[in-house]
Amino acid sequence: MPPLRWPKKPAPRCCATGGAALQTGWRRAQERGFQWALTLDGDGQHSPEDIPAFFRCAEAKSAALVVGDRMAQAAEMPWLRRFVNRWMSRRLSTLTGRLLPDSQCGFRLMNLDAWSALTITAIHFEIESEMLLGFLAAGHAVEFVPIRLLYKSEQSKIHPLRDTLRWFRWWGQAQRRFQKLNPTSGSSARSERK
Repeated sequence: MPPLRWPKKPAPRCCATGGAALQTGWRRAQERGFQWALTLDGDGQHSPEDIPAFFRCAEAKSAALVVGDRMAQAAEMPWLRRFVNRWMSRRLSTLTGRLLPDSQCGFRLMNLDAWSALTITAIHFEIESEMLLGFLAAGHAVEFVPIRLLYKSEQSKIHPLRDTLRWFRWWGQAQRRFQKLNPTSGSSARSERK
């Protein structure tokens, strides 16, 4: 199979945001015959040495989505990012009835056939949250693997005010959609956290 090559021209308007660019890349990878896609954040915080753990987890647990879990080293995260991540992860865990320790981590391994059957509409940073809800609502196994943190001087592309407001708007819609698909969700996450 030939290697996946990216166009050298500027991204079209549909791909100018993080979530849209990810979806475009996943679609292109699937068109080229790839079964899995692995993503790492572009700010250098993820160690490629952790990649084999994702594949081992997917194989051992038949997971369609494997997400990195940075929470063992949460003290090394910038305080605002740590606070927001924990806050969002608690909300998503309560909604799904499943403990989701690091809902915002961009280091993920995803089965492209499972992804392509989902309706993912997010085109910004809320895509990480929407993917978790989508995979869980569809009944796919979602697992987390511990990963290292490599915070350096790189700056996050997240705009704290704008992206937080966008996440809240998404959150209101997502709660209604997820609860329609899973009317009994939400009770077991509280017991998993105890």
